[in-house]
Amino acid sequence: MPTTRRPKSRRHQLPISSGAMEEADDHRPSSSSGRPFLSGLCSAALRRKPLGAHASAEASREDLKRQLGVLDLVLLGIGASIGAGIFVVTGTVARDTGPGVTISFVLAGAACVLNALCYAELASRFPAVVGGAYLYSYTAINEITAFLVFTQLMVDYHIGAASIARSLASYLIQFLELLPFLKGHIPSWIGHGEEFFGGIVSINILAPILLILLTAILCYGVKESSAVNTFMTTLKIVIVIVVVFAGVFEVDVTNWSPFMPNGFKSVVTGATVVFFAYVGFDAVANSAEEAKTPQSDLPIGILGSLLACVLLYVAVCLVITGMVPHTLLGEDAPLAEAFSAKGLKFVTVLISIGAVAGLTTTLLVGLYVQTSYSVVSACAITLRWNDKATSRRSLGIMSIWQEGVLCLVIVALCGFIVGLCYRYNYAIAFMVVAFLIAIAASFALQFRQVYVDPPGFSCPGVPLVPVISVFFNMVLFAQLHEEAWYRFVILSLIAVGIYAGYGQYNAAPCSSDPSSIGYHEVPSEASIEMATL
Repeated sequence: MPTTRRPKSRRHQLPISSGAMEEADDHRPSSSSGRPFLSGLCSAALRRKPLGAHASAEASREDLKRQLGVLDLVLLGIGASIGAGIFVVTGTVARDTGPGVTISFVLAGAACVLNALCYAELASRFPAVVGGAYLYSYTAINEITAFLVFTQLMVDYHIGAASIARSLASYLIQFLELLPFLKGHIPSWIGHGEEFFGGIVSINILAPILLILLTAILCYGVKESSAVNTFMTTLKIVIVIVVVFAGVFEVDVTNWSPFMPNGFKSVVTGATVVFFAYVGFDAVANSAEEAKTPQSDLPIGILGSLLACVLLYVAVCLVITGMVPHTLLGEDAPLAEAFSAKGLKFVTVLISIGAVAGLTTTLLVGLYVQTSYSVVSACAITLRWNDKATSRRSLGIMSIWQEGVLCLVIVALCGFIVGLCYRYNYAIAFMVVAFLIAIAASFALQFRQVYVDPPGFSCPGVPLVPVISVFFNMVLFAQLHEEAWYRFVILSLIAVGIYAGYGQYNAAPCSSDPSSIGYHEVPSEASIEMATL
C-alpha cells in the first residue's frame, strides 16, 4: 500500500499569514530548531520582515484614531528640525566657513531632499505602520541592518533628548532671569547645573522636570501634544521671520566678500555639521499611525517641512553673515550678540523666547519618536525592484538582485572614497576615477533592473535619485571626525553582540510567505511572475 511521506516542516509549506505565524511563535525561541548557532544567526540576520494582509488589517482598525493632518505633519517636521541651533549653529559654522555657510546649508539641504524623496515613497508604501527607517530596513534589506538602524536611532534620540533637556533648562533660566525680580535669585543647580567631583557629576533639577512634563503631555494624547507642538512651532517660525526682517536692514553686503574665505573645502565640512539640522523628517515618517490620510499626507509633510527648514536656515545665514564680519561672530550666542552690537536689544529677547520654543518642540518630537540618511535610499530601490527576468532565464552565479546590491555597494564605497580624498587632499585623479565608477554603477543599476511604480507617491528618477543620495551621504559621512567613527563602530559592535546573544534566544521567527510582502499589490503581470518563482 503506497504511503505518503510527511513533509519535514509543514510550517514552511503552508501559506500561513504573517500575523498567525507571529502569534503561533510568539514565545518560541529562534534557537529551538536545533541548527548550529552560527548558521541560525546568519539565517536570522539576513531574513526580511514580510508585511501584508495582517498589517493591512491593523491599518484599517476602526479604533485607531487619526488626528494629524497635513499642516500638523509639516509643523511636526519643522518642530523636530529647527531648535535653538538656528540661533547658534548657524553663527558657529559661519565663523569657519564665512558667508559660504549659506552654501553649506544648501548642500546639506539638497542631500536631505534626495533622502526625503526616498522617505516619502516608503512612507506612502507603508502608510499605517510606525517604525520609520527601522521598518523600511527590515522589509527591504534584512533584520540585522534594521537592528543596527534601530540602535543608532534610539541612542541618538535618547542622548539627544537628555542633552536638549539640559539646554532647554538653561535657556529657560536665562529667559526668566530677564525679569527684574528673578535676576540673580535662581540657584545654579536648578537650571544651569551644579558640578561635583571635578565636573564628573552635574546636577540639573529642572531638566528631568521638563522631561516629565512633556512626557505627560504625550501620554495625554496625540491631539493635545500636536496642539502644543503647533503652537510652539508657529511661535518659533514667527520669531525667526521677525529676526530675519529686523536683521535685513542692518546687512552690509561688503561683509559677504570674500564669500568663501577658507575655500570650498570648509563649505563641504560645514555641510557635514549642519546636515543633522534637517533630520526632523524622520519624525514625520514615524507618525504614520496617527496621520489622517497617510498615503498622501506623509510625503507632503516630509518634503514640505524639509523645504521650509531650508528656507529658514538660509535666510538666517544670510542675515547673520551680512550684519557682522564672520571673524567677529561669538561662539555661544552669535546671533544674539550680533543684534546686541547693533543696539537691537528687543531682538535678543525674541531670540531667547525662540530658543525656548525651539528646544521645547525638538524635545517633544524627539520623545514622540522614541515611543513608536543611505539605508533608506537603498530600501527605496529594493522595494521598487521586480525581478521578473529571473523567472525567464538563468543568470548563472550572479543574479540580477545580486548585481543590484553590488552596484549599490560600489556607489557607497566610491562616495566614501571621494569624501576621504577630499578631506585629506589626495590627488584629484582618485576622486575623478571614483566618481566615474559610481556613475557607471548607477547606470548599470538603471539598465539591469526592472522596477514597478508603487501606488501613492513615487520617488522620481529611481534608481538614479536614490543612488545619488547614497553617494552624497557617503561623501558627507567621510568628512566626519575620527571620534564619530569610533563611536559608530563601538556602538555597532555592541548592537551586534546584543543581537547575537540575547536577541537570538528570544526572537520569534519571521514568516516566509512571499505573498505578504508589501502593503499594496504589485500590478497583475508582476504578481503572476512572482507566483511562478
